Amino acid sequence: MITRTASAVWEGNLVKGKGELRLGSGALEGAYSFASRFENGMGTNPEELIGAAHAACFSMALSHMLAEAGFTPTRVATRAAVRMDKVESGFKIVRVDLSTEAEVPGIDEATFLEHAHAAKTGCPISQALAGVEITLTAQLVK
Repeated sequence: MITRTASAVWEGNLVKGKGELRLGSGALEGAYSFASRFENGMGTNPEELIGAAHAACFSMALSHMLAEAGFTPTRVATRAAVRMDKVESGFKIVRVDLSTEAEVPGIDEATFLEHAHAAKTGCPISQALAGVEITLTAQLVK
């Protein structure tokens, strides 16, 4: 079993408080706040981190699936837009829109799209977000 860690500290109340987060690897440390989460303030937020994780996971899954099928990608670039909305019980992540562009020599559009949709379903972060609608726009770049 693989275990990865991250930690966060929050000080103060929700609106005026502030936080610091750190990945266990030390690759990222950053501030977060009410303003960075619900407004356009400086710092990161949990949804942005989920988006980064999902984009990275999807890109790796697609790259692997393509290579396993004999099509080694030159590049896979993915963006994840994590959508949060106010619901009766508070706020909820309601959708993640994945958008990917890939350079894959020797593959046709239909085969590429088949693998892209399989990666959307198969990547571990997509599976962890199973209760959230996940959309995919995939473009093969020649």
